[in-house]
Amino acid sequence: MRAVVLRDVGQPTAVEDLALRRIGDQEVRVRLQASGVCHTDLSVRDGSMPALLPCTLGHEGAGIVTEVGGAVTAVSTGDHVVLTWNVPCRRCPHCLRGETQLCPHGLKHAFGGPYAESPTGPVWPEMGAGTLAEETLLPAAAVVPVDQSLPLDHAALLGCGVTTGVGAVLRTAAVRPGESVLVIGCGGVGLAAIQGARLAGAARIIAADRNAAQLPAATASGATDTVDVGDADLVGAVRDLTGGAGVDHGIEVVGKPATIRAAFDATRRGGAVTLVGAAGFTESVTLPALMLMADGKKIQGSVYGASDPARDIPVLAELALRGRLDIEALVTRRIGIDDVEAAFTDMVAGRGARSVVCFGPPS
Repeated sequence: MRAVVLRDVGQPTAVEDLALRRIGDQEVRVRLQASGVCHTDLSVRDGSMPALLPCTLGHEGAGIVTEVGGAVTAVSTGDHVVLTWNVPCRRCPHCLRGETQLCPHGLKHAFGGPYAESPTGPVWPEMGAGTLAEETLLPAAAVVPVDQSLPLDHAALLGCGVTTGVGAVLRTAAVRPGESVLVIGCGGVGLAAIQGARLAGAARIIAADRNAAQLPAATASGATDTVDVGDADLVGAVRDLTGGAGVDHGIEVVGKPATIRAAFDATRRGGAVTLVGAAGFTESVTLPALMLMADGKKIQGSVYGASDPARDIPVLAELALRGRLDIEALVTRRIGIDDVEAAFTDMVAGRGARSVVCFGPPS
């Protein structure tokens, strides 16, 4: 199989030929049909997020099961599946509280043994998925069957971006009908968050981005107002749109101290700030200590949209099939496996939402 392999942090990837190892009793083999190129993949390539190297990049994909291990009963060959990087144990205190996204064992499979061999040695899958490849091998608990009428290039985005963005609004922030929402960052996850706010019945949805070219897609996804951060003061613009009060919910999807602070400042007293973007390990945010008490605002992180893949991916798939969730609006371009580095270049420049790698039909 061909795969996008990262061998050294900070260096470009290369498409290599790999051979998957033999399948285990609790594993499945999947022929990928599509994979999103996510900012997390870029963070792994640049060293902001850890991974065992060399690794096949990608953690957001969908495909068709071609082989199952001897103990697997939940899926069968021929099933269409969404791949997820989070494999909760279902037994730890977090899982038993319904916080499967915080399971400390959810990524153990990503830091176990290698899943494939290259001519120069073993290769690991990024986040246990390795979706930027023609095939992959992963635990059966890491795949979720979906209706075969859902296009797999749409289903792929349910593996991370859509689940993260929609879940941040519906589950972490728990936006209620009639409330106001600010989404900072209109990439793939931000557009999904805007659609989540629309699904929640938010009355005013303000989308903000430093790249004005992203804002039409935000409007198409449900934003009622847009702010070009490169041309306007974000906090002032949001205050003007909300009669001076600020929004009920500030959703930050960039992961930068400046935008985190802007989300806090643009949220009303008693409102909630939800942090979705992944900042660097060494970055920090400074907030006035008195405001943390006196304004009564809630600041919360959102991991994977507080979602349980087995519970939430089928729901999102059904919403997509019924036209309630517009996944096509999140797809900027469809590319081949040799174009991933160009997709990273666009990502760094802030161009577009999701590039989706589309693989050929199953052999």
